[in-house]
Amino acid sequence: METTSLTKSTRLYRKIHKWAGTFLFTFFFFISATGLLLGWKKHSAGLILPKTEKGTSTNLKDWLPYDSLHTIAVNTLSSKVDPNLSSELDRIDARPDKGSVKFVFKNHYTEIQLDCTTGNVLAINTRVSDILEQIHDGSILDNFLKTSDGQIKLTYTTLAGLGLLTLTVTGFFLWFNPVRIRRRKGI
Repeated sequence: METTSLTKSTRLYRKIHKWAGTFLFTFFFFISATGLLLGWKKHSAGLILPKTEKGTSTNLKDWLPYDSLHTIAVNTLSSKVDPNLSSELDRIDARPDKGSVKFVFKNHYTEIQLDCTTGNVLAINTRVSDILEQIHDGSILDNFLKTSDGQIKLTYTTLAGLGLLTLTVTGFFLWFNPVRIRRRKGI
């Protein structure tokens, strides 16, 4: 490839790089900020990810059945948090090594931790980490707009992934083409 065509292609890469970077700036700001916070979630002293409390026994034989624990969690949600919140579960996070279980609800960010043996409420928390994850991957808009199949998340992650790939390729050639041009000129 001659020097003038390398120069022209470098200008094209610069334009693509500039426009892709300008368009994707907001996406990358949110992705990087939330990614940084998510990376630190276990080291945030419970600010981002609630601390897992300890129950009285790690012996599974001592534990109450999950349906009993679920009933306690739902009653706690209604009586101590908000009776209008949905009790639909997203997941149950059992921690055998701690003797506790977390009930995480689907349509809000509440977590209720129970002692698996006694059923006592160990903690009621807001899961900031779940909010950050949904901002990070764009699914917060799917939840807010109640889309049927995560279309916004798919579009968001596709644009961000293709954008990052575009910036990587064009950035490489913005660095490499001047090196090639200088070599050709003997500089």
